[in-house]
Amino acid sequence: MKPEIDSILPLELDGIGFGIEGRTLLGGIGLRLESGSRTIVLGPNGAGKSLLLRICHGLLRPTEGTLRWGGAGQPLAEQVIRRRQAMVFQRPVLLRRSALANIRYVLGLIGLARARHRAVAMEALDRFGLAELADRPARVLSGGEQQRLALARAWVVEPDVLFLDEPTSALDPAATLAVEMAIHEFHAAGAKIVMTTHDLGQARRLADEVVFLSRGRLVEVSPAARFFKAPASPQGRAFLAGELVC
Repeated sequence: MKPEIDSILPLELDGIGFGIEGRTLLGGIGLRLESGSRTIVLGPNGAGKSLLLRICHGLLRPTEGTLRWGGAGQPLAEQVIRRRQAMVFQRPVLLRRSALANIRYVLGLIGLARARHRAVAMEALDRFGLAELADRPARVLSGGEQQRLALARAWVVEPDVLFLDEPTSALDPAATLAVEMAIHEFHAAGAKIVMTTHDLGQARRLADEVVFLSRGRLVEVSPAARFFKAPASPQGRAFLAGELVC
């Protein structure tokens, strides 16, 4: 299914900023996201975490700076970039169709032969424990089921990068565990994970690398073990201590 390139990674952000109505929400973000590791984006409310993911995913265009997929090699076509990544939101964006039809719709977008749609979609639903709900309207599923459907839909894309924006913030512990297991599965299949969370326990469980933001600025990028043991920045130390971050 994938075009003949190894990966759309790395993703390089150079001086990325975003402002609206004279207000700077992100500024001066310089970051390189490599394949392999699971990157967890942390920071207090209003730090710009969700905004950063939306810019990386292509939902928003930065108002300053450059964003480059594939490193310094040949520029990649927009169609290739869109097809090789996926994003799961805090509240899943689902079509007013059945669970099965939600996945079949994506399979049509990526060009899979129509004759294979049902089999591939059912396999994805089964992988995420939703096969028995295939014909149920997606929007009447529970919150955890909807999030697993969003993950199943992302799975069929075979993404190089999976962006997740607070995917478990509204879920109970059992549903949260199911989502975390799915994230491990994506990672084991070779997907780069870039995820925001407010749950420090979850961040400790999942992170290989921490990107820490505060007030729209990139404050710290660190291996997870180092960050959680001894953050290099005073903002990071205050955040882990549950204090107000300045």
